[in-house]
Amino acid sequence: MSVRIHVSGPAAVAVDTHLPQLVDDLVASSITASDPALWGPEAEADAAVRLGWVEAVSVSRPLVAEIEALRSELLAKGVDHVVLAGMGGSSLAPEVIAGTAGVSLTVLDSTAPTQVEAAVNDSLSATVLVVSSKSGSTVETDSQRRVYEKAFRDAGIDPAERIVVVTDPGSPLESSAREAGYRVFTADPNVGGRYSALTAFGLVPSGLAGADISELLDEAEAIELYLATDDVDNPGLILGAAIAGTSPLKDKLGIVSDGTHIVGFADWAEQLIAESTGKIGRGLLPVVLDTGAPELKEGLDDLQIVRLVKDADQFHLIPTRGHRHDGEILVSGSLGGLLLTWEYAVAVAGRLLGINPFDQPDVESAKVATRGLLDAQPTPEAAAFVDAGIEVRGTASVVEGVHTVAAAIAALLAGTPADGYVAIQAYVDRLALPQLAELRDAVAAKIDRPVTFGWGPRFLHSTGQYHKGGPATGVFLQITENASSDLGVPDRPFTFGQLIQAQAAGDASVLEQLGRPVLRLNLTDPAAGASVLFDAVG
Repeated sequence: MSVRIHVSGPAAVAVDTHLPQLVDDLVASSITASDPALWGPEAEADAAVRLGWVEAVSVSRPLVAEIEALRSELLAKGVDHVVLAGMGGSSLAPEVIAGTAGVSLTVLDSTAPTQVEAAVNDSLSATVLVVSSKSGSTVETDSQRRVYEKAFRDAGIDPAERIVVVTDPGSPLESSAREAGYRVFTADPNVGGRYSALTAFGLVPSGLAGADISELLDEAEAIELYLATDDVDNPGLILGAAIAGTSPLKDKLGIVSDGTHIVGFADWAEQLIAESTGKIGRGLLPVVLDTGAPELKEGLDDLQIVRLVKDADQFHLIPTRGHRHDGEILVSGSLGGLLLTWEYAVAVAGRLLGINPFDQPDVESAKVATRGLLDAQPTPEAAAFVDAGIEVRGTASVVEGVHTVAAAIAALLAGTPADGYVAIQAYVDRLALPQLAELRDAVAAKIDRPVTFGWGPRFLHSTGQYHKGGPATGVFLQITENASSDLGVPDRPFTFGQLIQAQAAGDASVLEQLGRPVLRLNLTDPAAGASVLFDAVG
């Protein structure tokens, strides 16, 4: 078997408790047979049109030759710089596939104007843009496509020779793309974005970048029979029971890459888990950790560690860094095998949690708020105060009675529930301010609770669902910036700078309406402001 899982402690008890019933209920074979009744009557309509991923390997096989032929055609023209405009599942799967294969793929899933401008100005003469969206209505992807179309035309390049579209058949994007003469790949419409890794959405960008997508499908095919079999050795059933069957439920999953050859897998799993399970006040919160993360030493009762390793069968036998890994879930395997195994496991987790793993009802709320702000263009909310060049806004419980950034952060963290978490959300150019990601460990060490970190607006298509639909135990630190320059969106009445600010403000407003504490910090001087933040956290 190409995937190995070792469980111990509460996770092992969960497997012993739930696995026999999962087998008796024929859950694995029913998922494979696309039985929509597995998740209850309320989920049946969604499940009926969202289980196409179980057939993704066979459906995607014919695409391989077509993708490889297009790559050869582009290389013959000197086009070897692949840029992907996509969000959520449309970007995270290609990112992990390309990263693991060691091939270059520029993933443009940001609306930060300086980051978009830097991407457009990078090797445009050798660039092919992959526009990836199920409908084409995603505002980020539509805006990125428009700016590239203009850049190609301004450079004397026919966009039809340089833009490839991946979308659902019959979507508005397919129609407009074919009319424009773009190369179009369609995927099975019965697959949700976060389950689309082994469809055209995952394969086209990574294949054009040079990843061996045929081997990836081989790896997934090698595990298919095991995942479809109602047996106690089924890794999808074991993993699903381990992550969702503990009692009391360990509802935070700390995902650690520790010796695995796979690059960026935790970021892909983060979306799959959070967007699938975070709803109706319950769910599993994925927390991406490195091997030195403070949470690994804190012994938190509600945190289940999932460690991605080279060999799960051997790893637990060898203590590392003085740690025996007791109570952890250890997972190893090939990338293709793990992608499919985790998809099964999260579907199983949904059944155990009593939720619909195929909808995302709270993702749309932030989009609606963003569109409203873009249409209305209201005067920005006045800052509660300004400290060291940082404009401070937020819920009254956080900003009232304080006058420094340090005091505001302290007030926010002090409001973290005993079973809660902190979410840091950075709506900035992450290529210019990568150090902000280090705030995660600094905050975690300070409060002894799980801390997530997300680049905006990227996280809106993943953990954003959990923030609003999951347990109301999060507190939110939002970071925005005054970009050094702005970039217009062709034929749209807004700029990228206005868009990312609207996305941040829209998300904050929805969180506040739901009673979540939010602290909003706008860096008027991004580089200097970042230093102030680290000093403020202490």
